[in-house]
Amino acid sequence: MKDVISYRPIGVLRSPHTRAEDTPIQPVYAEGCEGRVEVFPEFADGLCDLEAFSHVYLFCHLHLATEPRLTVKPFLQDVERGVFATRAPCRPNPIGLSIVRLLRREGNVLYVTDVDMLNGTPVLDIKPYTARFDRIDTTRNGWQDDVDEQTARQRGQRGWKGSTGHEEHA
Repeated sequence: MKDVISYRPIGVLRSPHTRAEDTPIQPVYAEGCEGRVEVFPEFADGLCDLEAFSHVYLFCHLHLATEPRLTVKPFLQDVERGVFATRAPCRPNPIGLSIVRLLRREGNVLYVTDVDMLNGTPVLDIKPYTARFDRIDTTRNGWQDDVDEQTARQRGQRGWKGSTGHEEHA
């Protein structure tokens, strides 16, 4: 028997990204892209003390993801990989994870930068990033070690050119 687990959003992400094909694939390729997390009022008290952190994890429901697949061609390569060895959105549970820089908090709104998710994405949870627990010096990065940085940046940015180079984001 398969259990069904359900979550309800705690807020919504607002970003300049309106088309998946123009949205960077990770925050590192969305440098300077500002957005905001509008936390629903009933969850606003949970934001207390968050502004003391420089970065936060956003856990989101990838509401526009395509049908789940177990093998995919990741954005950085043209080779089929197991979906769990990628960060592709077409997962059995389309949950997105991003680490974004927290600029400030105003009431129930978090202003963030390096946003790599589509406008209107439902936010499931927010957690602080802390170097004490989260920074890990990796020893291997799987197939991603085969992708040079120039190729990764070009493919990873997709249509996003930064705050001064893309008319939709000016």
